[in-house]
Amino acid sequence: MDDNLLDLIPLVLRRQQMTCLDLTGGAPELHLGFRSLVHQVSELGIEIIDRCNLTILSEPGQEDLADFLAKHRVTVIASMPCYSAENVDRQRGDGVFERSLNGLKKLNSLGYGSMDQTLPLHLVYNPNQPVLPPPQAVLEADYKRELGRLGIRFNRLLTLANMPIQRFAKELERKGSLSRYQQLLEQSHNPENLPGVMCRELISVDWQGNLFDCDFNQQLGLSINGSIRHLKDLADPEQDLNGMSIRTDQHCFGCTAGSGSSCGGALQP
Repeated sequence: MDDNLLDLIPLVLRRQQMTCLDLTGGAPELHLGFRSLVHQVSELGIEIIDRCNLTILSEPGQEDLADFLAKHRVTVIASMPCYSAENVDRQRGDGVFERSLNGLKKLNSLGYGSMDQTLPLHLVYNPNQPVLPPPQAVLEADYKRELGRLGIRFNRLLTLANMPIQRFAKELERKGSLSRYQQLLEQSHNPENLPGVMCRELISVDWQGNLFDCDFNQQLGLSINGSIRHLKDLADPEQDLNGMSIRTDQHCFGCTAGSGSSCGGALQP
């Protein structure tokens, strides 16, 4: 995202009276404008979420990143596919589990993950198989027990369903299980999840400033409905997204299946 678009973000947040800025990547912290943007938005009193991969905290030149996030009271949401070193390294590469632990310990030392949630630290789990996530509360207890033995604390575990799109869909198709997984999602549809799906209150912005109803629609190139299509459109206080229809497709069953899945984890207990 270029500087002109970055400069629009605080303006849009103010004019649209938004309450949260959720930053994701790749590794959003590597963007040269990341720290300036976080500083500006924190001064507005708006919640900032950093979707952090933890290993970034030990990258050369990022040694002070954890301190910066704590200083600006940034909520950290970090992917942690398992509490087992063997499973994590098999999925992410040799040494990733140990580097992730070191990142978590650094965040804990600054107050992240404390019970008072002054500096919230949440972990994310999503299965790497074509199955629904297990009950979030049960798995969270497992994570807290196992990571607690390693001296790690965190606030919440967020369980997310894998969407049958892009790389995951191609992998399932190669194995001949794509249609079976899609059928599982559709048969597990729970209408009680509909009020809480993330597309009802979140807007996804790509690196060019284009607007989408969610990250998954962004990955599929399914642009938002209506005349408001770009970040610059939202800089006009007379324009807003209230009442606009949400663009849906077959993959949306991934958010409504079972206990539900959203950027904030399961939708049902």
